[in-house]
Amino acid sequence: MQRTREGGTLRILQRISAWIDRANDHIGRLVYWLVLAMVLISAGNAIIRKVFSMSSNAWLELQWYLFSAVFLLAAGYTLLRNEHVRIDIVAGRLSPRAQAWIDVLGTVFFLLPMTVMLTIMSWPYFVRAYEFNEISGSAGGLTLWPARILLPVGFLLLSLQGVSELIKRIAFLAGKGPDPVKRHDHNAEAELVEEIRRMAEGKS
Repeated sequence: MQRTREGGTLRILQRISAWIDRANDHIGRLVYWLVLAMVLISAGNAIIRKVFSMSSNAWLELQWYLFSAVFLLAAGYTLLRNEHVRIDIVAGRLSPRAQAWIDVLGTVFFLLPMTVMLTIMSWPYFVRAYEFNEISGSAGGLTLWPARILLPVGFLLLSLQGVSELIKRIAFLAGKGPDPVKRHDHNAEAELVEEIRRMAEGKS
């Protein structure tokens, strides 16, 4: 009876994990296009500055906003795809179960405390910028709250993905799920090309 109850709880947690994975995967694929927008705006701004000797702080700040959005909103997606920076000099030589235990301990004691703390601490900065409609100190600068909200949202997405990765590793250790690291052996560049091709075909 106890095992049945525990198995049912784990299945519920795995469904929650799958929902988090789908959400971060969808957001990450949308963020792909912010990279293109950032490149086009940066190139256009540079061309206008060189050819017409014109420049705008608003366009420069927009580039920074987009860079921040890519970095923060894709953090959870990066963790989902297992593409974050790892030092595998030791861990890479261990068994899959040992690696899973390292990930569990790292998530519980390092990742989640940090991301939850940063989510909570960054929220008041967004609220203040929104309530007082704070604007950049540069001439012609942009409103600050769209950039400030990226911090709590980005760290929240990373926290949720940390929970999902924790669930997957617990399921693997319990013999109820696949090795979460092996599931994401892939070529990231090939995936990006395939995603752009698929979205282009969908619009045609």
